[in-house]
Amino acid sequence: MGKLDTIKVMVKASVQAFATGFKGRHEGEVDNPEGTINMKIHNVFIEALGKEIQYYSALARSLDSSLGNMLEGLAINIASLNYEVKHNVEGPLNPTQTSKIAEMLEKYKRHERRPSIADYQCLRDMNKEGVSPITRHDSDYYLIDKETNNHYLIELKIGGDLDNKKARSEKEAVLEQFLV
Repeated sequence: MGKLDTIKVMVKASVQAFATGFKGRHEGEVDNPEGTINMKIHNVFIEALGKEIQYYSALARSLDSSLGNMLEGLAINIASLNYEVKHNVEGPLNPTQTSKIAEMLEKYKRHERRPSIADYQCLRDMNKEGVSPITRHDSDYYLIDKETNNHYLIELKIGGDLDNKKARSEKEAVLEQFLV
């Protein structure tokens, strides 16, 4: 069986298992006060709209969460066909690099400088001066191509939690992950 056929089988099996499991779990928990829907149904803002909307709102939030988890698992399984999949990176990161990242981000913020490839190469070159402490960063996906040994770092930013206050720390973390 080729990779495309394998992927089709994986998708079909995941969707069928998800649908069966989601239905069974929610039907089996209808009268359970600790069940998924009954735990999510308590929202004072939605409660004002009535019991029916309250129930369907909780069901939609559960579907959204469960479907997202299933799709993430499926994506990892598909990626594993061609890549070694990890959820962290680790390696040397010295204080000079950390300081330079902070300086660069501040200049970007003040529009004194635009990001460039040279910035990132400069950061990499800074670690050639000796041994640095090993740093570990969790990441959404760190993929290593099994054939070419190319490395890919993927950080997903999906949904409404894209707070500007977090933007700087997210950029800083991605730059540090790039270096280690």
